[in-house]
Amino acid sequence: MKIIGSFPNTRLRRLRKHKWIRNIVSENNISHNDLILPVFVREGKNKIETIKSMPGVKRYSIDKLDVILKQVKKYKIPMIALFPYTSFNKKDENGTEALNPNNLICRSLKTIKKKYPEIGVMCDVALDPYTLSGHDGIIINKKIDNDETIKILTKQALLQAQMGCDVIAPSDMMDGRVGHIRKMLDKNNFKDVNILSYAVKFASNYYGPFRDAVGSKKKIKIDKKTYQMDIRNSDDSYKEVALDLKEGADMILVKPGMMYLDIISKLKNQFKTPILAYQVSGEYSLIKDGIKNKLLNEDSILESIIAFKRAGACAIISYFAIDIAKKLVR
Repeated sequence: MKIIGSFPNTRLRRLRKHKWIRNIVSENNISHNDLILPVFVREGKNKIETIKSMPGVKRYSIDKLDVILKQVKKYKIPMIALFPYTSFNKKDENGTEALNPNNLICRSLKTIKKKYPEIGVMCDVALDPYTLSGHDGIIINKKIDNDETIKILTKQALLQAQMGCDVIAPSDMMDGRVGHIRKMLDKNNFKDVNILSYAVKFASNYYGPFRDAVGSKKKIKIDKKTYQMDIRNSDDSYKEVALDLKEGADMILVKPGMMYLDIISKLKNQFKTPILAYQVSGEYSLIKDGIKNKLLNEDSILESIIAFKRAGACAIISYFAIDIAKKLVR
C-alpha cells in the first residue's frame, strides 16, 4: 500500500476518538444564551390553542402566558419574540389595530414586563397581522405604498417601546423605515431601545405555517416579491444591511435561516456586526415532520442550530428553543 503525505504521523481521527476530546477541540457550541423563542398570543381567557400547521407550537391567551414563560425562565432563554393572532374583525385595509394602545401585543407586553422583567421581549414592526390583505404594508393604487406604510410603522414602533418592548424588529422590508423608527425612538427618549432589523428577508416559500399561526394566511396567494428580497440574489443583502446599519439598526436578522446560511456567513465576514438567524416555520415543520415519521432523529434539531452558529449567527430564533435549552441547562 502506498503511503500518502505524512501518514501515519498525522491521524485526524485522534481528535475524534473520545467525546471529551471532541468537546475540547470543537469550534462551535450552543448555549441557552443563543436562543430566542417565538411566542404567539391570542385573545380570550384560559386559552391554549394548538396550531395545526406547526405541531408542538401553541397560541396563548395573555392569562396563560405563564405556562410558556415559566419554561423560558427555567431554561434561561434570554429573549422571546412576540407575535399576535389578530381576530378577523379587528383587521382592516390599513392595519389600524397595530396602533391601538390596547391591542393584543400592547397588553401582552405590559403583562410580561411586569411579571418577567428579566426576559427580553422583541416585537415585529409590520402590518401583516392587522391588514385584510395579509401584506406588510398598506395598498394604494394596487401597490404597497412604501412611504405611507412607514408613517404607520414608525407610530407602531413607538407604541411598542412605550409598552415596554426591549427590541423593535422591523420585518416589513420597506425602504428607509429603520431611520424613521430610530429618529422617532430617540426623539421620545427611547434611545436605549434596540432595533433588530429584518434587513435580509427573502420572499420565501417557507413562511406558510407562520402565516397560519398569526392569521394572515389567505386563500389567495400573497405575493410579497415587490418588497421582500429575490431568492436568487445575494448582492442586495449587502446593500440592505449597509443601509440599515447606517440608519441606526443595532443588529441584523436573516430570514429564512437554514436556506440562506451562505448569506449569514457572507454578511458576518463583511460587516462584523451581530447577525441573527430565524429558523422559520417551514424549516421547523420539515424537521418536525421528519422526526415524527422517523426519517430523522432528535439530534437533527441540534445539528440544524449548530449550522447557524457555524455560519456566523450570534443567536437563533427557533421554535425548538425550549427543546434545545432543556438539554443544555441542567
